[in-house]
Amino acid sequence: MKRAELEHLLRAAAGITGADRFIVIGSQAILGQFPDAPAELLVSMEADLYSPRDAHEADLIDGSIGEGSPFHRTFGYFAHGVGKETATLPTGWRERLVPLASGVTGGATGLCLEVHDLAVSKVVAGRPKDVQFIADLLRHGLVNVDKLRQRLRETKLDERLREVYEARLSRITRI
Repeated sequence: MKRAELEHLLRAAAGITGADRFIVIGSQAILGQFPDAPAELLVSMEADLYSPRDAHEADLIDGSIGEGSPFHRTFGYFAHGVGKETATLPTGWRERLVPLASGVTGGATGLCLEVHDLAVSKVVAGRPKDVQFIADLLRHGLVNVDKLRQRLRETKLDERLREVYEARLSRITRI
């Protein structure tokens, strides 16, 4: 997904819900901080959006511009309406959100996760595509390993799983 496509999704989500702010929590949040991110970080054709205004707006987003919708079939990309519990994030993530707004977002602002916060959410999710995403962030020098480890330490986690996530991050940094 390119930045212009994310801007289009923000405009569409605003038109559907009437909200003017959305938190972008999936991989495409990278476009807030890095509008010209490397291509391998932009392979997803889905943007995970949630409205801090009303959790029910996720259903409006999914139904109108979600996967399989006429919007998706027309443009080839879509939004997934999600809730705030979708991503596990470090303490203070809200203060680090990166605003994405332009003349083509229709007055909407996408509040994108800062890259280290995004990477922490990917470490916790741990799917193969998440591991690859983090490896690509590291290879392109878009995240600092020490800062990433610190953010992981600042994340509220089940202590029984903390070691699993820390070991996963160690393996990824050796890739």
